[in-house]
Amino acid sequence: MNVLRPRLWAYQRNRRRIGARFLSGEGIEIGALHRPFPVPRSARVRYLDRFSTSQLREEYPELADEPFAEVELIGDAETLAEIPAGSQDFVVASHVLEHTEDPIGTLQNHLRVVRRGGVVLLALPDRRLGLDAHRGPTPLEHVLADHADGPERSRAQHYREWAELVDLPLGHVEAPDVEAHAALLERRGYSIHFHCWTLGELVAQLPAFGLPAEVAEGRLNHHEFLVVLRKA
Repeated sequence: MNVLRPRLWAYQRNRRRIGARFLSGEGIEIGALHRPFPVPRSARVRYLDRFSTSQLREEYPELADEPFAEVELIGDAETLAEIPAGSQDFVVASHVLEHTEDPIGTLQNHLRVVRRGGVVLLALPDRRLGLDAHRGPTPLEHVLADHADGPERSRAQHYREWAELVDLPLGHVEAPDVEAHAALLERRGYSIHFHCWTLGELVAQLPAFGLPAEVAEGRLNHHEFLVVLRKA
């Protein structure tokens, strides 16, 4: 018996339950690729990405055999500039926030586009598991400074940390080449985990973000955790 199958089933079940509880009406999901978040039949979801579906297939050839969510909206996941304020009942951002350089600004924009009482559903990797296992949590002061001063101030630091604590342990780079590797990733604008947390760490920081929302749900889900923010 494949022991991974029961774990995958439980992982998907937890996502279905959260979706059924909190997602209704009309909303968007950002960056769904081949694993859109499960939504109840009563919900209408449109998929937003930085590329069209055909472009995403070219960008991710390793997923050639996977069915992709059909992209209807092309835009920036951090600004959602194309989405009118208060126009959505929900926003789903699954494994998106850790890739953003300004998490506070991103969450402000996600909340901007939902109606009062609407929700932003986040799924993030637990930093203790997977790629971020050798990294510590992003300090609150760092997140606040990235928002107040702009992400340019810490961008090189983020790429250096990724090269040393992710790519080096994975064997993607040799120790003498860490600095050059980090600089190359930065020049390419390679999408890394700029920030990382556990569920408890992120929830503890949220009050300091000054968001017009309350935490309606927080749940561990195997290698990830789920947080639901309800707009006040």
